[in-house]
Order: sequence, then structure tokens, then C-alpha cells
Amino acid sequence: MDQLKRQAAARALEEVRDGMQLGLGTGSTAKHFVELLGERVAAGLKVIGVPTSEATRADAERCGVKLTTLDEIDHLDLTIDGADEIDPELNLIKGGGGALLREKIVAAASDRMIVIADDSKWVPTLGKFPLPVEVIPFGLGATRRAIEKAFAECGVSGQMAVRKAKDGHVFVTDGGHWIVDAQLGRISDPAGLAKALSAIPGVVEHGLFIGLASSAVLAGGGGIRVIERRKPKGDQE
Repeated sequence: MDQLKRQAAARALEEVRDGMQLGLGTGSTAKHFVELLGERVAAGLKVIGVPTSEATRADAERCGVKLTTLDEIDHLDLTIDGADEIDPELNLIKGGGGALLREKIVAAASDRMIVIADDSKWVPTLGKFPLPVEVIPFGLGATRRAIEKAFAECGVSGQMAVRKAKDGHVFVTDGGHWIVDAQLGRISDPAGLAKALSAIPGVVEHGLFIGLASSAVLAGGGGIRVIERRKPKGDQE
């Protein structure tokens, strides 16, 4: 599996050009991309990156990749990131690593987003992977009740649990927030649920990435597949 992740990362690296401003994702597959990018940088490639987590920042610095922030540059040419699930419309569930807020900010600031994954992440319908919802600790009970109401209105339901870190304490994101993971099983209307969750006070962000990925690079036993997001009918040339 790790080899497949590295193959997907290597294929995405082919899209990187000299002088690009890159968003650097978080997670095991994105880590492979940062390492491979570092090898290219050492060989003379000139790029600058914006990391989506403190973990990615540390990896990029270790690999010699020059970094910046979205305060210092006005846009990104390309973001490369992984995903926990990818559906045929290239909607995603992300946030298993806890970096969903920064990942979404960076993806939204990018001209293009390429998602890299092994092909086990390709699903017909999102929802088997728990949906992360990043929340402010204050008023958590009220926020959870509002989330449950949004789930009901969108035709989904499932157990919710505050994410715990490996040491047993509450997991705290780089932004100082908590994450509630929701076991929903099947999300029939990801865009509708995303809109409903975004409207809740106390919800900082959620792991539904709708319309952000422009393509997906999937590595499997049969090789590499590249899937491009279908354009809406009105946008087709």
C-alpha cells in the first residue's frame, strides 16, 4: 500500500513546473509527495510551498523545500494532497489526519488541486470513512445538537465521538480546535450536507471537500489512473 501511495505521488509530481507556488498536503500519501519534491528541489527545481500542517512544515523543511504563507503570496498554482475517500464526482472526505481546516484554505486558494491516493480510497458514495467536523470546544453540546439536526435534515444519521489523541486526551488541531468524527455510513447528498454543516455556529470546518479537486491520481495493482473532474454542462467547451 505504501508503494502505491508513492507511485501516485510520483505521477502528480510530473505536473510540477519550475517556478510554481505549491500547496503541500498532509497525511501519509502527501508525505511521499513532499519527499519526492525534495529530491527534485535538490536537483535544481525551483518551487515554493505552503504547508497545510505543522507536520508537513517539518517534513518540507527537512527535505529542503522552500516555504511561504498565504499572507506573502496571492495564490497557489497547484495543491497536491491526499484524501480519505474520493467519489466519482471528485468530492472528497478529508481530515483523518486532523488538518482539514488548513487543507481546505490552501485548496481554495489554488488554481488546481490534484488528489493522490491508492485506489482503495475510490468509493461509489462517500460516508464509510467517518466524517470529521472541526468544532470550537466552547458550547460543544449545543454544537453537537445542531450537527445532529443538520444530519437529520440531510437524511443521514450516525454515532458522533470527540476524537482522542494517541495519549487518550482530546485531539487538538493545529488551530486549537477539537474534531467530532461522525460515522454516517452513506452520504447521498454531500453538497447539501456540506452547506448545512457550514451554517452551524461552532463548526469551524468539515471534511467534505466539494468541487475543489480538479483531478485524482489513483495507484492500484493495475497501474495509475488519472480521473479528471467533469465540467458542468454549461462550462463545457
